[in-house]
Amino acid sequence: MSLSRRVSRVAVATVVLAGAARPASAELVLLTTGRTLSVKSHRAEDDKVTLVLRQGGDLTCPASLIVRIDPDEVPYPEEPTSSADALAVARPGRPLTGPYADVIEAAASRHGLDPNLVHALIRAESNYEPRARSRTGAKGLMQLMPATARQYAVSDPYDPGANIDAGVRHLKYLLGRFDVGLALAAYNAGEGAVRVYGGLPPFTETRNYVARILRQIGR
Repeated sequence: MSLSRRVSRVAVATVVLAGAARPASAELVLLTTGRTLSVKSHRAEDDKVTLVLRQGGDLTCPASLIVRIDPDEVPYPEEPTSSADALAVARPGRPLTGPYADVIEAAASRHGLDPNLVHALIRAESNYEPRARSRTGAKGLMQLMPATARQYAVSDPYDPGANIDAGVRHLKYLLGRFDVGLALAAYNAGEGAVRVYGGLPPFTETRNYVARILRQIGR
């Protein structure tokens, strides 16, 4: 099958984000290596596919390396580019705010975490969408993977209270083993990836994820 015919069968979804984030399309590229890559969009050219990367620029690869391209159901806000986005950065006397503020404050207080950190992580994971679900099966506000939901006895990961409490508990667990940057990397890419690479994994998505959250909490 030609690349153009293969790509014509790929569905492309555009997710409209609330708040200061710009609307962004979202696609998940499944590679023959088994890894997935989240991109803004793609275009087909002969036997190659050019992937438009979220961090800027693009990557061209042989079509044979791509198993399929699916819509990414998890909203990913674009990097802040306007002065309005500066309001999302925590400063002394100006905490981060957003939906579920009372639930986040309560869970953070119960488990001894900074609510600003929890807000920033939820922004990065789901942009406060309680029904968000990724192609890998992560669910809810803090994008709990099925194994994590089972670990913390969450029967309904779409329940905001249960999801936030479990996500905060898991983040606290990671913070007990790593500094904040590596804990965030472990939340995104898995604890195993951080240990295998002996630090921040060399995944662009993970590095951007960590940098975005640290920037939002003023670090």
